[in-house]
Amino acid sequence: MNKSLVAILTASLSAPTLAVQHDHEHINSNELLRGNGKKASQHTKDANHTFAKTLNFDNQDVFTNNDRGLIKELDASSLGHLRNRFMYLHSGQQAHNSAPDTVNPSLWRQAQANFAANGLYEVKEGIYQVRGMDLASTTFIRSDNGWIVYDVMLHDKAMDNAMSFFFEHVPEGGDLPVVAMLYSHSHIDHFGGSRAVLDRFPEVKVYAPHGFMKEAIDENVLAGNAMSRRGNIQYGATLGQASATGVVDAALANGLSTGPDHMITLVPPHETFPAGDDEKFHERTIDGVKFVFMDTAGTEAPSGNVAYLPEHQTLWTGEMVYQGMHNVYTLRGAKVRDALKWSKDLNKMINAWGGEVEYLMGSHSAPIWDNENIVAYLEAQRDNYGFVHNQTLRLANSGMVLQDIGAKITDELPTSLQQLWHTNGYHGTYSHNARAVYNMYLGYFDMNPANLNRLPVNEEAELFTQAYGGCEAGYETAKSHFDDGNYRFAGVMLDHIVRACSDYSEARQLLGDNWEQQGYQAEGAGWRNTFLTGAQEVRIGTVTQGSAKANSVDIIANMTMGQILDYTAVRVVASEADGQDFSINLHLPDIGEKYRIDMKHGNLNNLLVDDFREADTTITMNRKDITQIMLGEATLESLFADRKATLKGDSKPLQILKSVTVDFDSYFEVMPRPAEGQEVDAHIYR
Repeated sequence: MNKSLVAILTASLSAPTLAVQHDHEHINSNELLRGNGKKASQHTKDANHTFAKTLNFDNQDVFTNNDRGLIKELDASSLGHLRNRFMYLHSGQQAHNSAPDTVNPSLWRQAQANFAANGLYEVKEGIYQVRGMDLASTTFIRSDNGWIVYDVMLHDKAMDNAMSFFFEHVPEGGDLPVVAMLYSHSHIDHFGGSRAVLDRFPEVKVYAPHGFMKEAIDENVLAGNAMSRRGNIQYGATLGQASATGVVDAALANGLSTGPDHMITLVPPHETFPAGDDEKFHERTIDGVKFVFMDTAGTEAPSGNVAYLPEHQTLWTGEMVYQGMHNVYTLRGAKVRDALKWSKDLNKMINAWGGEVEYLMGSHSAPIWDNENIVAYLEAQRDNYGFVHNQTLRLANSGMVLQDIGAKITDELPTSLQQLWHTNGYHGTYSHNARAVYNMYLGYFDMNPANLNRLPVNEEAELFTQAYGGCEAGYETAKSHFDDGNYRFAGVMLDHIVRACSDYSEARQLLGDNWEQQGYQAEGAGWRNTFLTGAQEVRIGTVTQGSAKANSVDIIANMTMGQILDYTAVRVVASEADGQDFSINLHLPDIGEKYRIDMKHGNLNNLLVDDFREADTTITMNRKDITQIMLGEATLESLFADRKATLKGDSKPLQILKSVTVDFDSYFEVMPRPAEGQEVDAHIYR
């Protein structure tokens, strides 16, 4: 028995939770390079300058709101890696039309606004926020016996620093404990720092929306390896120090906290609130503070809520709104969100509390004060998601297809929305959000038979290149489009040519230049980072240093065995497993669970059962020991030796499962990158 079932199953979790560290033949650089990049072309300069003329730079409300209530700026001990990464890029809280030629002027202003978030702020008496230390802020609400903390950042170290800063500088109650911790929704940047709170305050009571634990783990498991690779591209994780030719922002904040000692953690809630189907509004008093929670599942997250604090006349919006448009579809990959429900839930918030609310705060961006401003803000956010939903379907019902809608949607945008900074497409662009709405209702297929049975990408690229007249002729045509500033079409041509003519260095160089210029023009932070990372990879290969990782004891420990087995099934190669049928009973006595596992027709099935049926193999071990194996703190052999695990029956199923299960490459090819040993353009990034 070289590798047991459980060892195989637990190893299968390495992709979504423990990033694989290895080189392979396509990776040409392990050193994190600084994103110097090339200059903006004249076409890019003209495009950005023309776009700037459409923007309302006279409106500086976001900067005023960022300054309001500042108690103490972050100091050297609390700045952390995030702010250090961006410190030399911005001039602080100056709002002006002075974007570098290599940055879209709207995105530059958003980056300046996010950089302005820098310290401990008072929202109102008894409510404070620490902003500028992570992708999300953290909020402290004074209660009868201490503090209630709402959302706890991405990493434990960032949250620990935020708490230290808060308790040192808060004008009241700095010696009081955190008595309750609330999660607004199931995304990792809102619960990842939770153990830092629990470690300081072991008696803290934890609350979350309905379905939180399932959704917090589910979203990043089954497609976790692909999502991790894509997420590093979306956030520009390998682009190095912030620069005018590299990363400038992450839309919701400048970026993510990082560091070798930063861990993503997960403290399970003691209590979850009712589902919206049963109780849309749920009143609770937590340590003397009255909350009215509203379930928002299916909008920005599959598990989420907002809350109104009537005694404070304060609305906590979680991530339903921020200073920009959010993702209906996120580039890293996730299930499409419901833009119509999003719009309707915002409308319900206005209807419920719009007549009295005086303070609005959330997980990202500065608060908003005064009833009139808040209602106008919420109405615009409501109508922005309504616009994307309704106009996409209007165009679709008029016969327009997904690709065309993505290009057309901004032409439909009302001026009243276009002139509002907080509806702009920094995180979710109008283009990819509209395509998400189309896909949610109609799927990816546009009913054009030409798109029903397309060839594989590289095979199609070879035939297109032949149709262009070959590598050199195709390159010359693409270059003429590039020289004319027709970057979108030139990029498609060059992608074909580089895939078909991988050793054609001139085409590869031009493709990098092309994507770089498109990145410089992009208003969306994710679009910019995707284009610039694409340019980096096509020029020098995949950079492995700097990629975000989520090595979390908590997440592993809180996964159900069913989730582990489901992910194992994703790793099975069906064509190799076909005909090698087996059955296994897995008994976990410490949690009282029994699982039936069957391999049939090349597919691995699992089911939580009350009683076992006859099977080829029966394995008995404790769930807590599976966690130890997954963390590398034990082996199955040692558990057998210590009699903590037993096996009865045939061991052959274990051998079969080992032979048909694959390990995923954390750095699989996305862009057509240079082959090993091929000359690359590393000088651009030095």
